[in-house]
Amino acid sequence: MKISRVKSLLTAIILVASTGSAESQTPALAPAPTYADLADLALPAQVVAHVRVASAARLKPAEAPGLAAGRTRFYVQADVISLIRGPGEMAARVSYLVDLPNDADGKAPKLRKKEERLIFAASVPGRPGELRLLAPDAQIAAVPADAERLRAILREAAGARAAPRITGIGKAFHVPGSLPGESETQIFLLTAENRPVSLSIVRRPGQAPRWAVALSEIVDESAAAPARNSLLWYRLACGLPRTLPPQSLADADRNDAGAIRADYGLVLNQLGGCPRNRIRR
Repeated sequence: MKISRVKSLLTAIILVASTGSAESQTPALAPAPTYADLADLALPAQVVAHVRVASAARLKPAEAPGLAAGRTRFYVQADVISLIRGPGEMAARVSYLVDLPNDADGKAPKLRKKEERLIFAASVPGRPGELRLLAPDAQIAAVPADAERLRAILREAAGARAAPRITGIGKAFHVPGSLPGESETQIFLLTAENRPVSLSIVRRPGQAPRWAVALSEIVDESAAAPARNSLLWYRLACGLPRTLPPQSLADADRNDAGAIRADYGLVLNQLGGCPRNRIRR
Protein backbone atom coordinates (compact mmCIF):
# COMPACT_ATOMS: atom_id res chain seq x y z
CA MET A 1 0.00 0.00 0.00
CA LYS A 2 1.50 3.31 -0.99
CA ILE A 3 1.78 5.72 1.93
CA SER A 4 0.97 8.78 -0.20
CA ARG A 5 -2.19 7.13 -1.50
CA VAL A 6 -3.38 6.20 1.99
CA LYS A 7 -2.69 9.73 3.25
CA SER A 8 -4.74 11.28 0.46
CA LEU A 9 -7.64 8.99 1.23
CA LEU A 10 -7.34 9.72 4.94
CA THR A 11 -7.57 13.43 4.22
CA ALA A 12 -10.67 12.91 2.11
CA ILE A 13 -12.52 10.89 4.72
CA ILE A 14 -11.64 13.37 7.47
CA LEU A 15 -13.31 16.08 5.41
CA VAL A 16 -16.46 13.99 5.14
CA ALA A 17 -16.48 13.24 8.87
CA SER A 18 -15.99 16.90 9.80
CA THR A 19 -19.18 17.94 8.01
CA GLY A 20 -21.25 15.83 10.36
CA SER A 21 -22.73 13.85 7.50
CA ALA A 22 -21.19 10.54 8.55
CA GLU A 23 -23.74 7.84 9.17
CA SER A 24 -23.34 4.32 10.44
CA GLN A 25 -22.57 1.54 7.99
CA THR A 26 -25.58 -0.70 7.39
CA PRO A 27 -24.70 -4.06 8.93
CA ALA A 28 -25.37 -7.31 7.09
CA LEU A 29 -28.53 -8.06 9.09
CA ALA A 30 -29.89 -4.53 9.04
CA PRO A 31 -33.12 -3.73 7.16
CA ALA A 32 -32.75 -3.40 3.42
CA PRO A 33 -32.26 0.16 2.12
CA THR A 34 -35.47 1.91 1.13
CA TYR A 35 -36.02 3.83 -2.09
CA ALA A 36 -35.22 7.02 -0.19
CA ASP A 37 -31.98 5.54 1.21
CA LEU A 38 -30.82 4.66 -2.30
CA ALA A 39 -31.84 8.02 -3.75
CA ASP A 40 -30.08 9.85 -0.88
CA LEU A 41 -26.86 8.05 -1.77
CA ALA A 42 -27.07 7.92 -5.55
CA LEU A 43 -28.30 11.37 -6.58
CA PRO A 44 -25.34 13.40 -5.20
CA ALA A 45 -22.73 10.76 -6.07
CA GLN A 46 -20.38 11.31 -8.99
CA VAL A 47 -19.59 7.59 -9.07
CA VAL A 48 -21.98 4.71 -8.38
CA ALA A 49 -20.37 1.34 -8.97
CA HIS A 50 -20.76 -2.38 -8.34
CA VAL A 51 -17.38 -3.60 -7.13
CA ARG A 52 -15.69 -6.80 -5.94
CA VAL A 53 -13.26 -6.50 -3.04
CA ALA A 54 -9.70 -7.43 -4.01
CA SER A 55 -8.13 -6.58 -0.64
CA ALA A 56 -9.15 -4.83 2.57
CA ALA A 57 -6.47 -3.65 4.99
CA ARG A 58 -7.58 -2.73 8.50
CA LEU A 59 -6.01 0.53 9.64
CA LYS A 60 -4.66 1.06 13.13
CA PRO A 61 -6.36 3.73 15.27
CA ALA A 62 -3.37 6.03 14.76
CA GLU A 63 -3.89 5.76 11.01
CA ALA A 64 -7.60 6.60 11.24
CA PRO A 65 -8.04 10.12 12.63
CA GLY A 66 -11.66 11.20 13.03
CA LEU A 67 -12.91 7.63 13.28
CA ALA A 68 -16.14 7.38 15.27
CA ALA A 69 -16.26 5.13 18.32
CA GLY A 70 -17.34 1.58 17.64
CA ARG A 71 -16.07 1.48 14.05
CA THR A 72 -13.03 0.23 12.19
CA ARG A 73 -11.53 1.89 9.10
CA PHE A 74 -10.42 -0.14 6.10
CA TYR A 75 -8.35 0.72 3.05
CA VAL A 76 -10.08 -1.15 0.25
CA GLN A 77 -8.95 -2.05 -3.23
CA ALA A 78 -11.74 -3.35 -5.44
CA ASP A 79 -12.35 -4.36 -9.03
CA VAL A 80 -15.18 -2.58 -10.86
CA ILE A 81 -17.79 -5.09 -12.04
CA SER A 82 -20.12 -2.46 -13.51
CA LEU A 83 -20.28 1.32 -13.51
CA ILE A 84 -23.82 2.46 -12.78
CA ARG A 85 -22.89 6.15 -12.89
CA GLY A 86 -19.53 7.71 -13.52
CA PRO A 87 -17.13 9.29 -15.98
CA GLY A 88 -16.72 7.86 -19.46
CA GLU A 89 -13.48 6.16 -18.46
CA MET A 90 -12.94 4.47 -15.12
CA ALA A 91 -10.01 2.50 -13.75
CA ALA A 92 -10.64 -1.25 -13.61
CA ARG A 93 -9.45 -1.26 -9.99
CA VAL A 94 -10.33 1.46 -7.48
CA SER A 95 -9.34 2.22 -3.90
CA TYR A 96 -11.19 3.95 -1.09
CA LEU A 97 -11.57 4.15 2.70
CA VAL A 98 -14.65 2.85 4.47
CA ASP A 99 -15.68 2.82 8.13
CA LEU A 100 -17.49 -0.35 9.25
CA PRO A 101 -19.25 -0.90 12.60
CA ASN A 102 -17.79 -3.31 15.08
CA ASP A 103 -19.90 -6.22 16.25
CA ALA A 104 -21.87 -6.36 19.50
CA ASP A 105 -18.74 -7.51 21.36
CA GLY A 106 -16.70 -4.61 20.02
CA LYS A 107 -14.69 -6.77 17.64
CA ALA A 108 -13.68 -5.37 14.27
CA PRO A 109 -15.70 -6.62 11.31
CA LYS A 110 -14.25 -8.54 8.39
CA LEU A 111 -14.34 -7.37 4.80
CA ARG A 112 -13.41 -10.45 2.83
CA LYS A 113 -11.83 -10.78 -0.57
CA LYS A 114 -14.34 -11.25 -3.41
CA GLU A 115 -17.24 -9.76 -1.45
CA GLU A 116 -19.34 -7.54 -3.71
CA ARG A 117 -20.51 -4.06 -2.77
CA LEU A 118 -22.30 -1.05 -4.21
CA ILE A 119 -20.37 2.15 -3.55
CA PHE A 120 -21.29 5.85 -3.85
CA ALA A 121 -18.34 8.16 -4.28
CA ALA A 122 -16.51 10.99 -5.98
CA SER A 123 -13.29 10.75 -7.97
CA VAL A 124 -10.15 12.21 -6.40
CA PRO A 125 -8.78 14.85 -8.83
CA GLY A 126 -5.40 13.94 -10.26
CA ARG A 127 -5.44 10.44 -8.77
CA PRO A 128 -6.97 7.93 -11.21
CA GLY A 129 -8.57 5.02 -9.45
CA GLU A 130 -8.87 6.73 -6.08
CA LEU A 131 -12.37 7.38 -4.79
CA ARG A 132 -13.78 9.30 -1.84
CA LEU A 133 -17.00 7.78 -0.50
CA LEU A 134 -19.97 10.14 -0.29
CA ALA A 135 -20.08 9.33 3.43
CA PRO A 136 -17.97 6.95 5.50
CA ASP A 137 -20.76 4.36 5.20
CA ALA A 138 -21.54 4.82 1.49
CA GLN A 139 -20.91 1.16 0.74
CA ILE A 140 -23.78 -1.33 0.85
CA ALA A 141 -24.31 -4.97 -0.02
CA ALA A 142 -24.53 -5.64 -3.75
CA VAL A 143 -28.12 -6.86 -3.94
CA PRO A 144 -29.31 -7.16 -7.59
CA ALA A 145 -32.71 -5.60 -6.81
CA ASP A 146 -31.02 -2.56 -5.27
CA ALA A 147 -28.71 -2.20 -8.26
CA GLU A 148 -31.74 -2.16 -10.57
CA ARG A 149 -33.50 0.43 -8.42
CA LEU A 150 -30.38 2.57 -8.54
CA ARG A 151 -30.32 2.39 -12.32
CA ALA A 152 -33.99 3.39 -12.44
CA ILE A 153 -33.43 6.34 -10.08
CA LEU A 154 -30.49 7.63 -12.10
CA ARG A 155 -32.31 7.17 -15.43
CA GLU A 156 -35.17 9.29 -14.11
CA ALA A 157 -32.78 11.90 -12.74
CA ALA A 158 -31.07 12.19 -16.14
CA GLY A 159 -34.33 12.83 -18.00
CA ALA A 160 -35.17 16.21 -19.50
CA ARG A 161 -38.24 16.52 -17.25
CA ALA A 162 -36.70 15.05 -14.11
CA ALA A 163 -38.36 16.21 -10.91
CA PRO A 164 -36.27 18.97 -9.30
CA ARG A 165 -35.27 19.13 -5.64
CA ILE A 166 -37.86 20.90 -3.48
CA THR A 167 -36.46 23.74 -1.37
CA GLY A 168 -39.64 25.25 0.06
CA ILE A 169 -43.21 26.38 -0.52
CA GLY A 170 -44.31 29.57 -2.23
CA LYS A 171 -47.79 31.05 -2.36
CA ALA A 172 -50.93 28.99 -1.87
CA PHE A 173 -54.43 29.83 -3.08
CA HIS A 174 -57.91 28.42 -2.47
CA VAL A 175 -60.99 29.01 -4.62
CA PRO A 176 -64.42 27.76 -3.43
CA GLY A 177 -66.69 26.38 -6.15
CA SER A 178 -70.27 27.29 -6.96
CA LEU A 179 -71.60 24.13 -5.27
CA PRO A 180 -71.29 23.19 -1.58
CA GLY A 181 -68.19 21.08 -1.05
CA GLU A 182 -66.63 22.14 -4.35
CA SER A 183 -63.21 23.82 -4.29
CA GLU A 184 -59.72 23.93 -5.74
CA THR A 185 -56.43 24.63 -3.97
CA GLN A 186 -53.16 25.40 -5.71
CA ILE A 187 -49.83 25.38 -3.89
CA PHE A 188 -46.67 26.57 -5.64
CA LEU A 189 -43.38 24.95 -4.67
CA LEU A 190 -39.86 26.38 -4.64
CA THR A 191 -37.14 24.33 -6.31
CA ALA A 192 -33.35 24.32 -6.46
CA GLU A 193 -33.42 25.05 -10.20
CA ASN A 194 -36.25 27.63 -10.02
CA ARG A 195 -38.40 25.35 -12.16
CA PRO A 196 -42.19 25.61 -11.83
CA VAL A 197 -43.78 22.89 -9.70
CA SER A 198 -47.24 23.10 -8.19
CA LEU A 199 -49.75 20.98 -6.34
CA SER A 200 -53.46 21.14 -7.12
CA ILE A 201 -56.17 19.64 -4.95
CA VAL A 202 -59.70 19.43 -6.36
CA ARG A 203 -62.83 18.59 -4.38
CA ARG A 204 -66.17 17.75 -5.97
CA PRO A 205 -69.44 16.90 -4.20
CA GLY A 206 -69.89 13.18 -3.82
CA GLN A 207 -66.35 12.38 -4.97
CA ALA A 208 -63.09 11.63 -3.20
CA PRO A 209 -60.65 14.56 -3.24
CA ARG A 210 -58.16 14.36 -6.10
CA TRP A 211 -54.71 15.89 -6.13
CA ALA A 212 -52.00 16.19 -8.77
CA VAL A 213 -48.56 17.67 -9.29
CA ALA A 214 -47.54 19.70 -12.34
CA LEU A 215 -43.96 20.21 -13.52
CA SER A 216 -44.80 23.21 -15.68
CA GLU A 217 -46.62 26.50 -15.32
CA ILE A 218 -49.77 24.97 -16.82
CA VAL A 219 -51.79 22.39 -14.90
CA ASP A 220 -53.55 20.21 -17.47
CA GLU A 221 -55.93 17.28 -17.22
CA SER A 222 -53.07 14.79 -17.57
CA ALA A 223 -51.47 15.87 -14.29
CA ALA A 224 -51.68 13.19 -11.59
CA ALA A 225 -50.30 12.19 -8.23
CA PRO A 226 -46.86 10.55 -8.52
CA ALA A 227 -46.37 6.81 -8.29
CA ARG A 228 -44.81 5.67 -5.04
CA ASN A 229 -41.08 4.95 -5.23
CA SER A 230 -40.59 7.23 -8.22
CA LEU A 231 -38.23 10.20 -8.34
CA LEU A 232 -41.12 12.69 -8.22
CA TRP A 233 -42.62 10.89 -5.22
CA TYR A 234 -39.22 11.00 -3.49
CA ARG A 235 -38.80 14.72 -4.15
CA LEU A 236 -42.20 15.44 -2.61
CA ALA A 237 -42.40 12.87 0.18
CA CYS A 238 -38.85 13.59 1.37
CA GLY A 239 -38.67 17.30 0.48
CA LEU A 240 -41.96 18.88 1.53
CA PRO A 241 -42.11 20.42 5.02
CA ARG A 242 -44.63 18.95 7.44
CA THR A 243 -46.46 22.28 7.81
CA LEU A 244 -47.08 25.24 5.52
CA PRO A 245 -44.97 28.32 6.29
CA PRO A 246 -46.95 31.43 7.29
CA GLN A 247 -45.84 33.38 4.22
CA SER A 248 -47.55 30.85 1.97
CA LEU A 249 -50.91 31.82 3.48
CA ALA A 250 -50.30 35.57 3.61
CA ASP A 251 -52.93 36.32 0.92
CA ALA A 252 -55.57 33.91 2.26
CA ASP A 253 -58.35 34.77 4.68
CA ARG A 254 -59.02 32.59 7.72
CA ASN A 255 -61.44 30.22 5.99
CA ASP A 256 -59.27 29.81 2.90
CA ALA A 257 -56.17 29.27 5.05
CA GLY A 258 -57.91 26.45 6.91
CA ALA A 259 -58.95 24.82 3.64
CA ILE A 260 -55.42 25.11 2.24
CA ARG A 261 -53.94 23.48 5.35
CA ALA A 262 -56.47 20.63 5.09
CA ASP A 263 -55.67 20.07 1.42
CA TYR A 264 -51.94 20.16 2.09
CA GLY A 265 -52.43 17.59 4.84
CA LEU A 266 -54.28 15.40 2.34
CA VAL A 267 -51.26 15.50 0.01
CA LEU A 268 -48.83 14.61 2.80
CA ASN A 269 -51.04 11.77 3.98
CA GLN A 270 -51.35 10.25 0.52
CA LEU A 271 -47.61 10.58 -0.15
CA GLY A 272 -47.15 8.41 2.92
CA GLY A 273 -43.98 9.88 4.40
CA CYS A 274 -40.36 9.18 3.51
CA PRO A 275 -39.20 5.92 5.15
CA ARG A 276 -35.47 5.47 5.61
CA ASN A 277 -33.47 2.67 7.20
CA ARG A 278 -30.04 4.31 7.20
CA ILE A 279 -29.24 5.49 10.71
CA ARG A 280 -28.75 9.26 10.84
CA ARG A 281 -26.45 10.57 13.57
